[in-house]
Amino acid sequence: MTPPRRDGRGSGRARGQSQGGGRSRAGGPSQAGGPGPSQAGGPSRAGGPSQAGGPGPSQAGSPSRAGGRDQAAGRAQRPARTDAGAGRIDVPDEGHDTLIDVPGGVRLQKVLAAAGVGSRRHCEEMIGEGRVEVDGEIVRRYGARVDPQLQIIRVDGRRIPGREDLVYLGLNKPVGVLTTMSDSRGRPTIADFLGDSAERLFHVGRLDYDTEGLMLLMNDGELAHRLAHPSYGVLKTYLADVAGPLPRDLGRQLVTGIELADGVATADRFRVVERAGSRALVEITLHEGRKHIVRRMLAEAGHPVSRLVRTQVGPVSLGPLRPGTTRRLTIREIGELYAAVGL
Repeated sequence: MTPPRRDGRGSGRARGQSQGGGRSRAGGPSQAGGPGPSQAGGPSRAGGPSQAGGPGPSQAGSPSRAGGRDQAAGRAQRPARTDAGAGRIDVPDEGHDTLIDVPGGVRLQKVLAAAGVGSRRHCEEMIGEGRVEVDGEIVRRYGARVDPQLQIIRVDGRRIPGREDLVYLGLNKPVGVLTTMSDSRGRPTIADFLGDSAERLFHVGRLDYDTEGLMLLMNDGELAHRLAHPSYGVLKTYLADVAGPLPRDLGRQLVTGIELADGVATADRFRVVERAGSRALVEITLHEGRKHIVRRMLAEAGHPVSRLVRTQVGPVSLGPLRPGTTRRLTIREIGELYAAVGL
């Protein structure tokens, strides 16, 4: 019987089988039929594994031309991509997300840069590294379009302010200043230190007329409300100059609870910073928000306060800020404030 004519394609297949360790052309399945996968009956080029690396057999039953079984196995888990009409549909893989672009939205890296996260180039790098989330989903696309006023954006797990008009300030309130934006009797108020932005800022909690130190001000109403509400338990730390000498169990008394006219008040932490003759400097941390609470607790314990300074609210510290001056909170501080109240 005359053997079938061997053209260039047939010779290539025969060489592929013999070099790859497969059965010879005479003993293996023929082109016309046979028990093995044929060119007509095997997976098609359009729907099945590609010539360059599908997990199944190649056209002639031998390893693929683009690199053999090792390359094929390495890419076997990557989802296939198909064409549908004029546009290509990509099946999501580890480099894709399911976030739907907001029509008319702002590019994600632009939102991050406007919020002060970094330069637009740096923000693109952070997106590529998988450090940015939108509505709880990691987004790696530089061109993703979002609505910063409606969507929650996080960087390294911390929420960032999406709107450019949001303002977050820390003020070192001096002694003799009222925690209000106006006073009918003409006394100094915190508005005197805020300039034109005073009308649209909320102050988080209050400081007494004779108490100085850190106050937070912002036009983020939801965050300001939660920070001030006692149910969220945001800690506040004070330095108090008190009358001494101090008993050894003063800290235990304050942490256990001091009975006041309006109920028991407890400190979360207490430590003595310095002792100097008949005076002492102590640090007290608590989440209580009742009026004059620190002064009343220490007076009830027998150590009235002569000077009181608030040094910290949640994760934000007073630091070297001079009395009567303000500073903008950092992106990190804002993110930690959001986290402290579950936003």
